[in-house]
Amino acid sequence: MDIMERIKEVVEGNSIVLFMKGSPDFPQCGFSMRASQAVTECGKEYKHVDVLADPEVRSNLVRYADWPTFPQLFINGELVGGCDIIMEMYENGDLKTMIDQA
Repeated sequence: MDIMERIKEVVEGNSIVLFMKGSPDFPQCGFSMRASQAVTECGKEYKHVDVLADPEVRSNLVRYADWPTFPQLFINGELVGGCDIIMEMYENGDLKTMIDQA
């Protein structure tokens, strides 16, 4: 399967997906740690993809999402954004609302 198809399958096959460096239990960068903590705090299960464990995903997700950095959060197949946007939405309550509706 083509890498872009694999990414699309993950994004569309899960209501909440966080592409990050590492895992929620063992994040490999501060941005991924903050983003995963915010998403976890919203109280709904989500899929995470460790971009360090799959270099092909890491190098192609930037093209797929047209977003240059990691982490990247997708909800209902749509890119929400990276760490700064995730944290801003978490702090104002929009992230929880969006996740609750996913």
